Amino acid sequence: MKHSFIPLILISLLASASGQETEDGHDHDEDHDHASANIVVLDEIGVKNLRIETVEATETAFEQTVFALGHIEILPGKKAIVSSRIPGRAYSVLALPDQQVSQGEELMWVESRQPGDPPPTIMLEAPMDGLIAKVNIAIGQPIEPTQELIEIVNLETVEAAAQVPQHLAAQLKVGQPAKIRIQGFPEKTFEATLAHLGAYADEETGTIEAAFHVPNPDLLLRPGMRAEFSIIVNKRENVMTVPRSALQGDAISRHVYVKDFDLPNAFIKTPVEIGEMNQDVVEIFSGLFPADEVVSRGAYPLAFAGGGTMSLKEALDAAHGHEHNEDGSEKTADQTAAESGHDHGESNTFTPLTLFFAATTAILLVLLLISAARTTK
Repeated sequence: MKHSFIPLILISLLASASGQETEDGHDHDEDHDHASANIVVLDEIGVKNLRIETVEATETAFEQTVFALGHIEILPGKKAIVSSRIPGRAYSVLALPDQQVSQGEELMWVESRQPGDPPPTIMLEAPMDGLIAKVNIAIGQPIEPTQELIEIVNLETVEAAAQVPQHLAAQLKVGQPAKIRIQGFPEKTFEATLAHLGAYADEETGTIEAAFHVPNPDLLLRPGMRAEFSIIVNKRENVMTVPRSALQGDAISRHVYVKDFDLPNAFIKTPVEIGEMNQDVVEIFSGLFPADEVVSRGAYPLAFAGGGTMSLKEALDAAHGHEHNEDGSEKTADQTAAESGHDHGESNTFTPLTLFFAATTAILLVLLLISAARTTK
């Protein structure tokens, strides 16, 4: 009875061997599924339909920024109101909205209410260079000295006022550069420097105003336009970056799609570790090398294209006509020979593992018989 544990040992060894083989098979399938999900192969039409664009991952200067919203305003001292010193009526109006005028240029004539034949008239002229923003008078209309007849603004330089959250205001200093985007010109970036910070914070919004003077020679920027600000507070050199549009995934698992160097229209899902990001680019700690071609446009729909039906190994095998490893590298002659031997061994019933367990079983069986014989005696 004391030797009854021997059959149990035998059964345990056989079960362990079976479990090990099953586990190895499961890992292989899991690895294959993982590899299949990591590459998307498209045809030329698919690339065009998704509008795929790529950029090279580069080491460049990374700008740490503070983001804020705001709008365009007229610079202080760059707005003028034209009015009449005498009451009367509008005799002639030459000014037109959106007309560029110079200082001293004739704008309109006012006929006085004083008696005369003809009644006396005075000319109103432009008090400064600028753009006529408003004309609030028509010919024949009565005029009083308190009326604002014409409004002129100079927009060659405008003020962009950003509303910066109070907890970020400590990072701002006069002279810091900023990149400004306007909704009406999404492809254009305006550059400016911080001119001054507001004297008071807005208690309701919890923000403080940061004013930037923006050159506006083409007069594209108009008062009231909404603006987005990326205020540069720090800069680091030689930082690996990619466009923010290239970054996919959630906060836990980030990845980009890298164009394969050999296989046409193939894009590899590549996990990356990220650092800081600004409005344009994201810092890459690991996962990419300089000159990797990263998908910057069309990255999101790539996750749903191709269905992940082909692994990197399968795609490269089909493209090049010879065997590759799962990571895409070419198989060496030694690897091919070793795998051929492994396949041949698997086809043979007497594998090394089978022989080992057969020998172990035989030994245990002999011990069991000896034990039984001694017990009988």
